[in-house]
Amino acid sequence: MSVPLEVATDPAHGGRWTSLRTAAGREWLWHREAPERAGVAPGDAFVDAGGLEECVPTIRGGPDHGEAWSRPWTRVQAPARGDDRYVVRCERFTLGRTIRGTPDGAEADYVLTADPGFRFVWAAHALLDLSEGASVRIGDGARTRLFPEAAPLLTQPWPEGAAWVEGDWPAPCGLPLDRFGPDDGSAVGAVVDAPGCCVHDGRDRLSLALEADGQPTSVALWRNLGGFPAGRPYRSTGVEPMLGRVFDLAEAGPGDAARVPASGEVRWRLTLTTHCRCT
Repeated sequence: MSVPLEVATDPAHGGRWTSLRTAAGREWLWHREAPERAGVAPGDAFVDAGGLEECVPTIRGGPDHGEAWSRPWTRVQAPARGDDRYVVRCERFTLGRTIRGTPDGAEADYVLTADPGFRFVWAAHALLDLSEGASVRIGDGARTRLFPEAAPLLTQPWPEGAAWVEGDWPAPCGLPLDRFGPDDGSAVGAVVDAPGCCVHDGRDRLSLALEADGQPTSVALWRNLGGFPAGRPYRSTGVEPMLGRVFDLAEAGPGDAARVPASGEVRWRLTLTTHCRCT
């Protein structure tokens, strides 16, 4: 059954989505205590407080989790529709975001403005509050990239110097990724060549879909089952619609990153619904 989603954000602290809740009270976003998050400034190490972070122009690499999460966002009025819009201004680009409720969920419209040719990766870095029985549904056979932290979990040796290896969803290189399961001390990142996915958790459903004309779209997964960070690990499970196909912009080859066209702007829409869109 379709129901609206209520969204709360924290513009003063990186525009982070702090709540994604159904009318029945199901909170989809996971959180952890991180009081230092309130005092970060551009250039600081990333502080993981959970929720959904806007990661742009990279996720891994530098700056860690991008530039937008550590800056305040400014509220502006969008005259065409009267919607409230928030903007964050970074050194090389400006990102605007408008979130609105829909009868069956919520949608967020984005516009990034920068010099033509500017390349970037963006992710809706959503850490979800999921049970051990939760699963992710993506069309079988979607090409999936695994990154080096997956090496200990594979049966074949990791190719020397490789930034990633590829296989087919749901078990690239023999590693099943469609179920989260109990904590096992592992942490795996993957990027699936698909424009969206559905999350199943008991009777609840969350569908995430991305539209971006002329730009590469994918779904990133972060399956941290108590394997990260070293020394003080915790469980966190990310399902993250992306523009681009790599975590680190510095590793992006042709077609692996979004690119600003001659118009100077890239627009995209993230749609979230509470009914299943599985194929």
